Amino acid sequence: MGSKNKLKRFRENENFSNVYQPTRDELVNGEFEIKGQWNAKVFKNDHPLVLELGCGKGEYTVELAKRYPNKNFIGIDIKGARFWRGAKTAIEDGIPNAAFLRTQIELIEHAFGKNEVDEIWITFPDPQIKYKRTKHRMTNADFLDRYKTILKPDGIVHLKTDSEFMHGYTLGLLHGAGHEVLYANHDVYRQEGSPAEVTEIQTYYEGQYLEKNKAITYIRFKIK
Repeated sequence: MGSKNKLKRFRENENFSNVYQPTRDELVNGEFEIKGQWNAKVFKNDHPLVLELGCGKGEYTVELAKRYPNKNFIGIDIKGARFWRGAKTAIEDGIPNAAFLRTQIELIEHAFGKNEVDEIWITFPDPQIKYKRTKHRMTNADFLDRYKTILKPDGIVHLKTDSEFMHGYTLGLLHGAGHEVLYANHDVYRQEGSPAEVTEIQTYYEGQYLEKNKAITYIRFKIK
């Protein structure tokens, strides 16, 4: 993507009613007024709140919002030029229950209140395979602690990935720490019983993985 195109998307994001871009200081200093009040101030209802972390182009956020009109969805990514597509589609298609937040996942507990979130989707995160990158894996113990803070007591986390390493790493960590694995599938398109929301919604990159016959894995779990 050219720099001019990126700048155009950044400018459009600033004018999109469904895009929120607090600064790091606003979040860390507790100045982000929507924290703890996403449903009241943004969606104007009390429906379940669902996050997609590392939402990329926002396809999953938008498609989940279409599928579940009685839930509110927020796609989160630091790269605004990417989720511009999802935000624009949600506006053009009149999808009121889809919004986007530009921030780092490391700051998630500063953007949402305690027990404010019902579900979290993590879709195709970078597996960060090298050991020195462990701290950046989005299902490591530190991240799970962050998610637990904002999730309701019975909140659910979904992990969908093409990385066998990430799938195995996460399962091992969950079992070792005593978290509750509700469902696990190492090849959702070849195993019967896969949830429809996992197989019927695909990201752009997922389509490319499938063309290369890569297995897509999925885990649904609760953080104890």
